[in-house]
Amino acid sequence: MGIHVALNHKTTYRYDHRVTLSPQIVRLKPAPHCRTPILSYSMTVTPKDHFINWQQDPFSNYLGRLVFHKPTTEFIVDIDLVAEMIIINPFDFFLEPKSEEFPFSYESNLKVDLALYLKPSPAGKKLSAYMDSIAIASHSTSSTFWWP
Repeated sequence: MGIHVALNHKTTYRYDHRVTLSPQIVRLKPAPHCRTPILSYSMTVTPKDHFINWQQDPFSNYLGRLVFHKPTTEFIVDIDLVAEMIIINPFDFFLEPKSEEFPFSYESNLKVDLALYLKPSPAGKKLSAYMDSIAIASHSTSSTFWWP
């Protein structure tokens, strides 16, 4: 059992006269792929006269779209969350057999999805100097983690 951590986040806007709020996007909810167990989550919004549509962005992060019906003098978002801090092994994953040897290549349909990430940026001076100082060779990663 891990340590339970209670977090509170409060954002407050107060206005000197009544204002009409446009729709507000709130990004203060843990994503469904979050590996840290979330034991409880609550969000309280002022003004109370609103409705919320929960959406997800392309990376599965939650977006709360708040729409307000009447002018107000304040806008408050109050989040309470309890998370269980557990030990997570970052190397607890499997490699496809064809990815165990470096360098490897991606299947054509996956290359399309990863195109933005596969285009290298130009190396800076420090990276170029570092890369010039090391020898890069093909190594097997059968049972150990290897980094050039």
